[in-house]
Amino acid sequence: MKKSELIELGLDEETAKKVEKASNEELKGYIPKTRFDEVNNEKNALQNTLKERDGQLETLKNSTGDIDSLKKQITDLQTANGEKEKEHAAEIKTLKINAAVDAALTGAKARNPKAVKALLDLEKAELADDGSIRGLDDQFKGLLKSDPYLFDTETKKTTMKGASPGETGKEEPDDRVDLPKMSYDELCAYLAKNPETNLD
Repeated sequence: MKKSELIELGLDEETAKKVEKASNEELKGYIPKTRFDEVNNEKNALQNTLKERDGQLETLKNSTGDIDSLKKQITDLQTANGEKEKEHAAEIKTLKINAAVDAALTGAKARNPKAVKALLDLEKAELADDGSIRGLDDQFKGLLKSDPYLFDTETKKTTMKGASPGETGKEEPDDRVDLPKMSYDELCAYLAKNPETNLD
């Protein structure tokens, strides 16, 4: 968590710095789930392609016939493999775009990422060099104006009891006294100490 978020939760600045530093240290080498999914799906697709090509080579090795028919078979396989590579590249691009959009929705604090994603125009989405989607911020700004309820824009300040040294977390009782329940002697002593008390 960032220092500013920790301070909003009620931590003092020095403690927030320490927690932020410990959190950053702990997250070193952390891979976001979207990136893991992207790499894992790409690995699975490559393994499937490799198995398929091994099968094609085995078929060619076992086939008999004249050189012309083998050449034609090889050409057909090369064409089919070229098409599959294009499909694979398109799948990888879609995976990367989905991962970037999901990360952006989380960053924009979308209350229901699935609903917001349905409102986005991703038909011609292009990845920027930094892995983000070109023009996505402008779409978010437009949605924030037209449908602000889709995003969690409120910064909630929560206070934590017991976070400061010496704070018990218990609510302080109010200083009012119940005059009707006092005895006559207690009432006289109280009025002597607090002459401004209104008995009405």
